[in-house]
Amino acid sequence: MRKRFPSLSLSSYGAGWSAKKRIAIGTGVIAVLLAIACIVAVLTGGGDGHRAPDAATPAPADSLSSSEAAPHPPSGSGSVPKPPQIGEPVAYAKATAKMLWSYDTRNTSRDQQLDGMRAWMTTQAKYADWASVSGQVPDPVLWSRMADQDQHATADVSEGHYPSAFKAAMADDPSAITEAYIYAVTVNGKQHIAWKKGGGGAEERTVTLAVQCRPNHACALAAIAPSVTQ
Repeated sequence: MRKRFPSLSLSSYGAGWSAKKRIAIGTGVIAVLLAIACIVAVLTGGGDGHRAPDAATPAPADSLSSSEAAPHPPSGSGSVPKPPQIGEPVAYAKATAKMLWSYDTRNTSRDQQLDGMRAWMTTQAKYADWASVSGQVPDPVLWSRMADQDQHATADVSEGHYPSAFKAAMADDPSAITEAYIYAVTVNGKQHIAWKKGGGGAEERTVTLAVQCRPNHACALAAIAPSVTQ
């Protein structure tokens, strides 16, 4: 019988979001991917499953909530790898998923984890939904509990592909991609988690990413979607 491991998994953080929140995120990401003209309004609107900013004073797309202050530069990135210089969307998405499903609380602080993840993001602020990415990291108290157990994870990526909805949208309007060069890519794989006293387990993982791959530039992460489109 397969061992069950604690719910302190980095990638499972946010799994308890309500259906309403998940629908809100999904709607925002699909709007980004299938209606490029709406991308600024969607991503700056905070449709990421987190508490929305005051409607009277909307925050910039790449701003952070008070609990997600900008990572401290001196902290480094710990065990988080540097983003690869890849210009192909599926290959970059697969590398990104492996990064997101891997962590090591034994030698990486929460600030370092955020630092390392942010390095994978697009530098074009109007396309960067940082909240959807930083939201994958547990809050400071939970991260501390994970660190107390020496919790760490590695990942294997099995495959990546363009979702059918994205391919259909591209077929309908091939020129739309040239507005922001953002591609939807679904990645499948397995996350292996371990902690003190030989504890551990594994789970299948799936994530849909919005990846920006501009001509003559390395790809970068724009956003994380909450669920898979086939």
